[in-house]
Amino acid sequence: MNISGIDLIIVIAYLVAIPIFGVYFKKYVKTEEDYFLAGKMLPWWVISMSIIGTNIGAYDYMGAAGGAYRFGIAQANYEWIGAIPAMVLAAMLFVPYYWKAGVYTVPEFLGKRYNTAVRVIEAILWGAFLACVLGVFFWASGLMLNEYLGIPVEFSLLITALIVGIYTITGGLAAVAMTDVVQLLVMFIGGIALTVLGLWTVGGWSGLVEAITPQNPDHFKLFLPLSNPTYPWLGMLFGLALVLGPAWWCCHQAIIQRTLGARSEWDAKAGMLFAAFPKMLIPILVVLPGLLALALNPGLVGADMDKAFPWLIKNLLPAGLAGLVFAAFMAALISSVDSTLNSAATLWTRDIYQRFFKKDASDKHYLKVGRILTLVFVLWAIAFAPVTKAFPGIYVAMQTLLSIFQGPTFAITLLGIYWKRANQWGGLAGLLGGVTISSSLFFITKASFLYIAWWSFLGSILITIFVSLLTKPDPIEKLEGLVYGLVMKDKNMQDILKKRAEREE
Repeated sequence: MNISGIDLIIVIAYLVAIPIFGVYFKKYVKTEEDYFLAGKMLPWWVISMSIIGTNIGAYDYMGAAGGAYRFGIAQANYEWIGAIPAMVLAAMLFVPYYWKAGVYTVPEFLGKRYNTAVRVIEAILWGAFLACVLGVFFWASGLMLNEYLGIPVEFSLLITALIVGIYTITGGLAAVAMTDVVQLLVMFIGGIALTVLGLWTVGGWSGLVEAITPQNPDHFKLFLPLSNPTYPWLGMLFGLALVLGPAWWCCHQAIIQRTLGARSEWDAKAGMLFAAFPKMLIPILVVLPGLLALALNPGLVGADMDKAFPWLIKNLLPAGLAGLVFAAFMAALISSVDSTLNSAATLWTRDIYQRFFKKDASDKHYLKVGRILTLVFVLWAIAFAPVTKAFPGIYVAMQTLLSIFQGPTFAITLLGIYWKRANQWGGLAGLLGGVTISSSLFFITKASFLYIAWWSFLGSILITIFVSLLTKPDPIEKLEGLVYGLVMKDKNMQDILKKRAEREE
């Protein structure tokens, strides 16, 4: 290993400290609400930092930097047009309905709005996606530790699984959220330090442009031509800005779960809204380093492009600072994994196990099941990790998996909240029809995931509207608190939730 002793000490100290810090919160976990929703006591500032810590993960530091190495600043569109507008939309128009419904998961909300079939299908889709994307994150950890420390990829997976598994299994969402706060601070300090030193090394922005443009003339174009197979400009506008971005921020379980653990509706909305401010800076932390790595080392090819960020750390930073930035890199990875892990366990405990296997067990029983499922997901992710090699980059791997069902999910959620006439059969048909469209496009046409997301979203919208108009409307009392214009009053909230739960039983 070509690293200094002080760097190794910093990295090891960080990897030991994080699980200890997370396990500290075990004493606060007594019920399933404590485990899955942090006892609904999270303040807005913890939610904001945890959302960013969750979102700026391994797929950003590894995948987005690798994407910038391959495609240039077009990668930044995922933040500028895919995230910021969608976060405002989520805070003002979606989060209040989730929070007031008193649910643990997005599929649970859709089950209340439509029917049990929609809830179960969504839970299976989301649970399967989160389990698979954990493998993507673990693969990122393998590449990272292999590049920086020389540790074999397979052993790196086990290290990451052990660190994250310990505190996620014991401490639940509270441990995840609070470690995210610490890790976000480390990530920003390390990312900014690397970017500043990198720009100084290449001679500033003008030096960066001069070094890259001769061989990569499209790398400083925000929108790439239609001929680009991965990021065509039309797909970015329709697939990303109108579907994948809003679907991620309005329907993603790992993101929304932080707002569901808020101590008030105001904290839930403010947490999401204020997270948009630091989100604007993310391209500086993850996209620019990819370009810096290209300028300094244009020889990376294939899967090695995803090693752009750790290569930059190892070869650019001085002793001490390199260890700190690598710790920030590990913080991003761990923050992604712990959030995804907790959300996957929440989905399958609440929406599948509790719904169909044991409805009336004690809180301690569901707490135990949640912890067992967390362990199961860790083991599955380790096995799935090598599949990531089949995709052209970590970022594309995750976005492709998302495109299969994100469009239909966003479509039925949007119509469910803002169109009273959407009924249970329309929602079910829209979900199944949309997933059928996306799966067909993926396996038959091999189209860009951006186009797949758009057409599956549009198809799901049309199917939901058509079937809803042909079938009987849902009763108005079923829609209270779940649909725009039928927002429940706080004094009646518990009565309505109680009656709705009795009907579902």
